[in-house]
Amino acid sequence: MKKTIIAMILVGGKGTRLKEITKDTAKPAVSFGAKYKLIDFTLSNLSNSNIDVVGLVTQYEPFELMSYIGRGRSWDLDVLDGGVFFLTPFAKNGSVLWQKGTVDAVRHYADFVREYQASYLLILSGDQIYKMDYQDMLRHHLQHNAMVTIAATPVDPAEAHRFGIMETDSESLVKGFEEKPEHPKSNLASMGIYIFNTDVLEKLLRSSDTAETIDFGADVIPRSLASGDRVAAYRFEGYWRDLGTVESLYSANMDLLDDPDFLGLNQSKDLPVYSKSLNLPPHVVLETGNVQNSVIADGCIIGGTVRHSTVGYRTIIRPGAEIKDCVIFPGVMIRENVRLEKVVVNKNLVIPKGYRLISDHVVVLDSTNLESLGEKHE
Repeated sequence: MKKTIIAMILVGGKGTRLKEITKDTAKPAVSFGAKYKLIDFTLSNLSNSNIDVVGLVTQYEPFELMSYIGRGRSWDLDVLDGGVFFLTPFAKNGSVLWQKGTVDAVRHYADFVREYQASYLLILSGDQIYKMDYQDMLRHHLQHNAMVTIAATPVDPAEAHRFGIMETDSESLVKGFEEKPEHPKSNLASMGIYIFNTDVLEKLLRSSDTAETIDFGADVIPRSLASGDRVAAYRFEGYWRDLGTVESLYSANMDLLDDPDFLGLNQSKDLPVYSKSLNLPPHVVLETGNVQNSVIADGCIIGGTVRHSTVGYRTIIRPGAEIKDCVIFPGVMIRENVRLEKVVVNKNLVIPKGYRLISDHVVVLDSTNLESLGEKHE
């Protein structure tokens, strides 16, 4: 069935900047805000934008992500003439086609786009926190008669060197683009979200069919500008974070705690964020428990003190434990008299009685570094 616009979500590689968190988990399957996974935000945006053909380009540790999403029912994406499709590496002519970058990933699955005869392809990342109606971006694309549209947002000038930076004219057309420039000429950053006319994208992929051309920001967008394509910038002013590092993941969790209206997560009318229900019992705070300015997911039992922290589902915190400014992933057991401060605790970790780790910078606590990072007090 022909569709006007379809989407591809680039799940990404190993996510080494997230350290132990992604050693056996794809980035979009990483926990956020106690209740969610990162992929929830992108899938919810698609559902709220009435885009119901979604290809997830996976390569690294896909099982947890595939199990979590299934056919996309939790996000109302399980439709008869569309749905969620997992686009995994496959063998061709005797060799497995591993993806070398974002461009390479899309090139491998060009047949998926052709299958739906889509006029436009929306390319997304699965590890960002934001709310966006992609139909607004498509209208902007059409109004500017663009061939390519890049979602853009202002960033701190001191951080601009980490992003693809663009220069625009008075009509919001892109006149210059540099990927991670040493000396940025502006602070208008690419969000890694693109709309392409599919015929234009096919032309760009054909003209860049080399081993060296692997990324949109570094290769395809500059090539598109150089060939005279009409490239527009869709300026986004809302909350947006790319959670590719431990520091950014931690900061976004703290943002959620510090803003009671964070992304309107407690409101169901304004682009709601959906996630998969695990049908767990509600959390319990025992008589010995004390919770302040924190988010506690379902299935938790809190017997200790939790301050300014997010606590993922099925976590148990024993009496006498003190948790402050922490991000606790699901399935953690924190035993008696543990003290943690400014720590990201990886999933399913058991922290022994009397363990202490009080840090002045964000650290990830995992089974591999439990003994080396902290100390145990009986």
